[in-house]
Amino acid sequence: MNALDIAAIRAEFPILAREAYGKPLVYLDNAASAQKPRAVIDAMRAAMEGSYANVHRGLHLLANETTAAFENARNTAARFLNAGAPDEIIFTSGGTDALNLVANTLGQGIGAGDEIILSVMEHHSNIVPWHFLRERKGAVIKWLDVDDDGAVDLDAYEALFSKRTKIVALTHMSNVLGAATPGRALADIAHAHGAKILLDGCQGAVHGGVDVR
Repeated sequence: MNALDIAAIRAEFPILAREAYGKPLVYLDNAASAQKPRAVIDAMRAAMEGSYANVHRGLHLLANETTAAFENARNTAARFLNAGAPDEIIFTSGGTDALNLVANTLGQGIGAGDEIILSVMEHHSNIVPWHFLRERKGAVIKWLDVDDDGAVDLDAYEALFSKRTKIVALTHMSNVLGAATPGRALADIAHAHGAKILLDGCQGAVHGGVDVR
């Protein structure tokens, strides 16, 4: 296994050429907002300088070019996540928007006494929407604990299910601990109990191996 060339990696990120407090900038808050490598910055600049228009809203040259690029990005995301088809991919403004979209949609079928399972290491964006749903609909939130390393006990997880369990909303990787959860096993158990599962993949997806099927 080859050692990482840290200098080469840093060189890909223009912002890391600056200093902070008299020393080369070291940025570790990527779980909140990641800095952009030159390839991303160049792609964004090329889109804005060369072909920028409303997507799916026009028939002129720039609109057609932008729409084609937009749909190509959808195809790329579908392949990366092994989605069944590109139209399974929905673009949102970010993870928080996506979580709210799912919570508000699935929440339409939730009634008083129906149960939602969350873990204690969820990002606030995967807690607050379900709290609002509890207040509006009278749903019950059940909490899955983790050990000191962020590991999930699958037996304890399955013990939380009942006939009223409708939704499971869990992180695939903690933005605080970096601990990964066994996504496939979590999904299999949820499906076996007839529940829908939302897996927050904001942190885990970039590490590869995600298969949404």
